Amino acid sequence: MKNLKIIVCLLFVSTISKAQQLQTYIEEANSNNPEIQAYNLRYNIAEEKVNEVDWIPNTEFSVGYFVSEPETRTGAQRARIGFKQMLPWFGTITARENYATSMAETEYVEITIAKRKLALSVAEIYYKLYEIRTQHKILDKNIQLLKTYEKLALTSVEVGKASAVDVLRLQIRQNELVQKKEVLEQQVLGIQTALNKLLNREYDKSVETVTFLPLPDEDTISSYDALKFNPELLKYDKLYESVSQAELLNQREGLPMIGFGVDYLPVSEMADMNFSDNGKDILMPMISVTVPLFNNRYKSITKQNELRQKEIEMQKKQRLNVLESAFAKATSQRNQARIAYNTQKQNLKQAKDAEQILIKNYETGTIDFNDVLDIQELQLKFELNQVESIQMYYIQSALINYLIN
Repeated sequence: MKNLKIIVCLLFVSTISKAQQLQTYIEEANSNNPEIQAYNLRYNIAEEKVNEVDWIPNTEFSVGYFVSEPETRTGAQRARIGFKQMLPWFGTITARENYATSMAETEYVEITIAKRKLALSVAEIYYKLYEIRTQHKILDKNIQLLKTYEKLALTSVEVGKASAVDVLRLQIRQNELVQKKEVLEQQVLGIQTALNKLLNREYDKSVETVTFLPLPDEDTISSYDALKFNPELLKYDKLYESVSQAELLNQREGLPMIGFGVDYLPVSEMADMNFSDNGKDILMPMISVTVPLFNNRYKSITKQNELRQKEIEMQKKQRLNVLESAFAKATSQRNQARIAYNTQKQNLKQAKDAEQILIKNYETGTIDFNDVLDIQELQLKFELNQVESIQMYYIQSALINYLIN
C-alpha cells in the first residue's frame, strides 16, 4: 500500500508538471511570437483611431485685396479678411468614436483568436516531441533486449541448440532498430526547431518535455453549446456591431452641417468729407448650413450596411458549422485514441506473457529464436502504437480545448 501511494503521487506530480511546463511554453510564445506582436500593434493602431476621429473640419481663413476699390457711402473698401468654421451635426463625433471603438474591439478578438491558435500549435508540437522521444526510449530498451537474446543465441550455438543464422537474424534486427532510432533523432531536431521558432528563440535551444504522460481516468464531457463562446464566432458579433455603428455614423453624416464665420472689410476715409461713419470698417458675422439635398450616397451606404450584416450572419452560421464538424471529429478521434490505447495495453501484456514463456522454454533447452523475433517485433509495435495513441489523445484534447474554452 505504501508503494502504491508513492506511485500515485508520482503520477499526479508528473501530470501537474506536464501542464505547468506546456503552459510555460505557451506563455513564452504569447510574449515573443512575432505574429502576436503584430496583432497587438494592429490593436494599438485601432485604439489610436478613436483619437483620430475626434476632429472637426479645418477652419477656413481668407484674405482678399481689392485691386479696384469699390466705393460705398462711407468710403472705399480696401480688402476683405474672413474666417469660417463648419461643425458637424450634434452627435456625429460621438458616432465616429463609437464606430472606431467597435473596430478596435474586433481587433482585440483577433488577438484572442491568434493566441488560442498559437497555443494549439505549441501543444501539438509539444506532444509530438513527447511521442518521438518516448519512442526513442522504447527502441533503446528493445535494442538492449535483443542484445540479451543475442547472448542467449550465442550460448545456444556453442551447445548446438541454435545455428549462427539465428544470431545473424538477431543482429540484423538490432541494426534495423538502430536505424529507426537515428531517424527519430533527426525528427526531434526538426520538431524542436519548429517549437523554438514559435517561441521566437534560437532554433537549437533545448526543449524539455515530460518523460511520462498517462491518460486520465475519464474524459471531460463537453457539449456543442460551449462552441458559441468560441472567439471565432464572437468575432462575427463584433463585426455585426461595427456595421451597426457604421450605419449610425452614416445617418449622422447625412444630416446638415452648421457653419459660423466673420468677414472684416477695412474702409478708407473719404477725403474732404466730414460725417460720423466716414471710413468706418465693416464687420459681418455669418452663419451657413450645408443641406444634403442629393443624398443617394447615404441611402446606398445604408443598403450596403444591411447587406453586410446579412453577410456576417451567414458567415457566422458557416463558421459554426465548421467548428461543430471539427468538434465532432476531435471528440471521435480522442475516443478512438483511448480505445486504441486500451487495446495496445492488453496486447502488450499478452506479448510479454508470451515472452516469459519463451524464456522458460530456453531454460529447458527448447527455445525457438524465430518466435523470439516475432514476439519482440509485436511487442515493439504495440509499445510504439500505445505512445502514438497517447499523443493523439492529448492533441485532440488540445483541439477540443481550443474549440470550447
